[in-house]
Amino acid sequence: MYLNRTRAEQLMTAAGVEALVLFSPENFRYATGTPAGAAAMWRRAGGAIAVVPASADAPIASIISDFQLESSEQSRRLEDVRTFPAWVDMADYRDIPDDAGLAESFQSSTSALVRPATFDRNRVFDLLDDVLRERGLQASNIGADFDFLPARDLASLSARLPNQRFVDATDLIRRLRLVKSPAETANLRSACRLAEAGLKNLSENIAAGHSSTDLSSAWRSGVDTTARSTGVGAVDTWDYISVGVDPWDGNAKVVPGSVVKADVGCIVSGYCSDSARTYVFGEPSRLAAGIFSCLEQAFMDGLGMFRPGVMLRDIHAATLASIQRYGLKSYSRGHFGHSVGAAVGIEEWPFISADSEIVLEPGMVMAFETPFYANGLGALMIEDQLLITESGCEVMNTLPRGLTRMS
Repeated sequence: MYLNRTRAEQLMTAAGVEALVLFSPENFRYATGTPAGAAAMWRRAGGAIAVVPASADAPIASIISDFQLESSEQSRRLEDVRTFPAWVDMADYRDIPDDAGLAESFQSSTSALVRPATFDRNRVFDLLDDVLRERGLQASNIGADFDFLPARDLASLSARLPNQRFVDATDLIRRLRLVKSPAETANLRSACRLAEAGLKNLSENIAAGHSSTDLSSAWRSGVDTTARSTGVGAVDTWDYISVGVDPWDGNAKVVPGSVVKADVGCIVSGYCSDSARTYVFGEPSRLAAGIFSCLEQAFMDGLGMFRPGVMLRDIHAATLASIQRYGLKSYSRGHFGHSVGAAVGIEEWPFISADSEIVLEPGMVMAFETPFYANGLGALMIEDQLLITESGCEVMNTLPRGLTRMS
């Protein structure tokens, strides 16, 4: 479990919410420490549900498919589990002799349950109703992740539980997930280190004639090799690698003077890193070197502001002002980074943007970036992953930030 129950109780009490009902697969895993399972792949309400009471002493209830309970050892360790039938047929032949008849053995190894095409949403909602009644939460303010709930599912939920008051807890959940637990931070640090191992392998394999696809393969090879050698296991990855003067030309090949931007990340236990470095094959053009110098100096100016008590919009303003002061006077960008964690995409709220009033706190993990994209010159980017500490920040990256020349 990644959820800090004490912090959750404080935030929920302040918001007047007596329990959270979490429908998204990401929030389910955050609350329980367990994957939501196959029934969540349709991203509909009911694939998996976590019920988190405001009281930190009350156990979390999990509603998952019977298939998930049977197939996941993690799920079997959950404290209060309710299951619903999934579409997957299951039988138990462990106590049936090998000489048993086919029909007889199957009849005794399985139930007569009629399984749905996916899962029965109303049946799941009835289980949720049971949990709320058992916990004395009827007619209470129940917070839910409305930013996930499809409109049809919310309507069905309200119709099935007409006496229950569901309120939008999107902001509360975001603030709860804003500060990472030690386990979350460890996942993000591990993912960052793997991504850097991949970048090291990429940089050592940049050669004339290579495409972004070739470099992506080199990056992934470095990640996979390090993951195996360190015992991390299976790791998902993503990358946005560009080559040459057109950042969006996937067929471009490395030639002398080509810039290579590698914006990459690894996913460890659902937690996704995000960092970037820029390389040049040979010598960069005068303009590319000059623009990168602006980005690098502005990055260092912004980096010095990452400490508790600083508002994200102030970092955005300072970084933008620095880039403009160092020479790119009309440069504009909506954000200079974001939180990282276990979101659907790479970028997690909050953003380092001009309108963000979020104040940095110890335990937050942010990705800070200064990018530049120009057709006719290429993509240039620096991005580090930062852990906010009690007195400042810890940079999780170790690779040099400069425009790295490769030959």
